[in-house]
Formats: sequence, C-alpha cells, structure tokens
Amino acid sequence: MLDSHTIITCKKNPMIRDLKIKNIEHAIYQAEIMIKESKMNQEELSFLKRKISDSRQDLEILYLMKN
Repeated sequence: MLDSHTIITCKKNPMIRDLKIKNIEHAIYQAEIMIKESKMNQEELSFLKRKISDSRQDLEILYLMKN
C-alpha cells in the first residue's frame, strides 16, 4: 500500500504521480511475466500474486487522484 507521504506527494506533484503510475505498471507487467515463465513453488507464486494485487490497488488510488 501507498504510505501517507507518497499519497501527499502524488497529490501535490502530478509528475511524480505519473512516474509512480508508470513504475507500478511496469512492475506488475514484469511480475506477470515471471509468473508465466516461473518454476517457483506455490508459496512463492502466492506471494507474488498478492504483491500484484496490492500494486493494482495502489494504481487505482493513483488513477483516482488523476481525475
């Protein structure tokens, strides 16, 4: 989850918010590739999927700030 400092900074500075959005989108994309090509055990895959879910929630918050 985004911490309060990050949320405040992203509200004040749209450039930082947009950069944060791009970074999270890239991280999600890379994690999904890792899952597809993975030979990880189920526990590791579950952890990675939870992180993707958390990142998508962060993206939703940042997208809402944009509007």
